[in-house]
Amino acid sequence: MEGVRPLPGRPDAPARPRTTPRITRAGSQDLLRESHAVAADPAVLEAGDERTFRRPYVRDETMRKLRRGQFALEAEIDLHGMRQHAAAAVLRQFLNDCVHRGLRCVRVIHGKGLRSGPGGPVLKLVVHQGLRKVDNVAAFASARPADGGSGAVYVLLAGRK
Repeated sequence: MEGVRPLPGRPDAPARPRTTPRITRAGSQDLLRESHAVAADPAVLEAGDERTFRRPYVRDETMRKLRRGQFALEAEIDLHGMRQHAAAAVLRQFLNDCVHRGLRCVRVIHGKGLRSGPGGPVLKLVVHQGLRKVDNVAAFASARPADGGSGAVYVLLAGRK
């Protein structure tokens, strides 16, 4: 090892900001219990991976463009790691803010629910049921694989009512 010199060090890369909430060990156990206790909605879970919804006034062409990801995404929210009640509240607030800002198309990332247990994907169910209840949601469709696939949805917003 004689004559060996260490390589010159490179500066550390700046840390990327976390977009998902951190979960404590106790919180993850609570989340696991909650996910096993959620009753799955057969109408949502039996439809396969792709999810779509639209109000009667949304045209076929508009829905086709939404499913293909042809609308410019103006905002997004990532709900990974949240409990179902917190996720529902954060989703409602996010959608209200987007409508007030006049946004047209946003993405909601809920995850695929691969570790949700026998009850199925908890947040996916919460998001899909919650979006149907918001009057300003004109339509939603599962995202393209490049944008999250079945772990995210594109949401088309109607104007303020």
